[in-house]
Amino acid sequence: GPDGGQDVSFRWQCVEQPIGKLLFRRFLEGTPEFSAAGALWAELEAFEQCEDAERAEAAKKLQGRFFTAGGAEHCGFLSSAATAAPTG
Repeated sequence: GPDGGQDVSFRWQCVEQPIGKLLFRRFLEGTPEFSAAGALWAELEAFEQCEDAERAEAAKKLQGRFFTAGGAEHCGFLSSAATAAPTG
């Protein structure tokens, strides 16, 4: 952090540190109520690697799998703003 101390933020520990990220994802995927979140994270990372031409189709699959109420892996904890179709 800015004070020169250890940065123990969630982002640093669970996103930027490879081992922390792996352990956090394993925790999500291994916990029934969080497994959809773990799967979503993995799919979003895969989406970021998609070629532009594949993105529309990939986004549609993501929306159906995670953002549709009643879906097996519906992430109901996400806000409606987070799940809104991208514009532009």
